[in-house]
Amino acid sequence: MSYRIALTAITLRELRRFLSQRGRFFAALVRPLVWLVVFAAGFRAALGLSIIPPYQTYITYEVYITPGLCGMILLFAGMQNALSLVYDREMGTMRLLLSSPLPRPFILFAKLFAGTVVAVAQVYAFLVVALLIGVDIPLSGLAFILPALILSGMMLGSLGLLLSATISRLENFAGVMNFVIFPMFFLSTALYPLWKMAESSPLLRDICAMNPFSHAVELIRFALYGQIAPVPLLVVLGCGAVFFALAVFFYDPRRGLQRSKA
Repeated sequence: MSYRIALTAITLRELRRFLSQRGRFFAALVRPLVWLVVFAAGFRAALGLSIIPPYQTYITYEVYITPGLCGMILLFAGMQNALSLVYDREMGTMRLLLSSPLPRPFILFAKLFAGTVVAVAQVYAFLVVALLIGVDIPLSGLAFILPALILSGMMLGSLGLLLSATISRLENFAGVMNFVIFPMFFLSTALYPLWKMAESSPLLRDICAMNPFSHAVELIRFALYGQIAPVPLLVVLGCGAVFFALAVFFYDPRRGLQRSKA
């Protein structure tokens, strides 16, 4: 009962915090829509309209990059959640939270889960707008992608949690966020399939294939059409477990507080 109450309270706190920050919601929605509406027009000419594998169907480039943009939302949301963790640690909030009788791994998991719930809500808001502007997304896929979004959000949120556990100052985190977000996004299958990357450079293709974010995107992409991608599923689960275990191991709620006192 205490675990459920704590999980619910932390989740509601994160939802209230997000809803009170309307600019954050607007930015989370506009960023992928700009890519979908503006940049897709230029990329479409380079890639072409016909993308067959793994769907065995003809789809537009806007439909192809939609799962990648869902992954972008999860990635940015995971880093934003990590940023709030660094802030809470510097303000001493996390020390108070971790002083509860509940174990530290559960408290961190609850923060991670709460951030993922907020991120998934942002993804569905984006998908609704994408449908309204004419992107041909299968309606059944909106239900199929929910488990993929949760697993991918947990993995990317765990990566952000790991980064927040190793960074002591709030002002240092913004640079680290950019250093992680942009290489992960652009060196992935979010915008181009692997076979298109291979045409440019086999090394680039290998980097994209090893990128955990690529597997998160492919997990969402297959789920959108009611399919399960075994390899991306295993990679997302494995990387998420490793990132979270390392974050729990390295997390020290006193790190930022000690620096500020010094």
